[in-house]
Amino acid sequence: MSLYDVLTSAVRGRPPEADGTIEVLPQAGLAAAVVAFSAHFYVCADVDAAWVAESLPAGDFSAPHGARFLTALADRLQSDIGALDVVLARDSAPPPPAAALPLEEIAVRDHPRVQRALRYREDVRVWQTPDGSGQVLLGRGLAGRWEVAFEVVPAARSQGLGRRLAEAASSLAPPGEPLFAQVSPGNAASLRVVLDAGYRPVCAEVLLPRS
Repeated sequence: MSLYDVLTSAVRGRPPEADGTIEVLPQAGLAAAVVAFSAHFYVCADVDAAWVAESLPAGDFSAPHGARFLTALADRLQSDIGALDVVLARDSAPPPPAAALPLEEIAVRDHPRVQRALRYREDVRVWQTPDGSGQVLLGRGLAGRWEVAFEVVPAARSQGLGRRLAEAASSLAPPGEPLFAQVSPGNAASLRVVLDAGYRPVCAEVLLPRS
């Protein structure tokens, strides 16, 4: 089963078996990755499976995302190490008409969030609210999945705009495709926003982009 199939199955309530397995798959996107489900792990990188097995102590379910293994993997790939993120997802769907948020697509590449996205995603597109107070970004990331990021200017925060942007993003993804969001566990504000927008936890991951 491909990583994309694993991810979409998990979104729909069929996660991998919690059996302690560590699977090694080829890199699937612009960055390598270590993806953790409940007691089931995927190392998505162009490395030898025997090396991975030798590098991870049996039965230690924290080791795949531990500093020792991630550093060894990054050294082997000559890559950087990204943050540990919670991955959440929801199915694409148009919002109710009363909740629809007007958005216009814009061509922008110099925004810091866009610059970061281009390290990890392809087919990146950006929309913003008519007054410029909020932006939402979509692109294809790990395993070709559709991923969302959003930004609210400081003056417009704490007014529900972030949740509306996250909801609106689900209508921008192709019909039938789940939409994924990655959030740092320490970013409690964003985590609450995506949960309120109907996204549900799927897994955790660390991405390793090229240096």
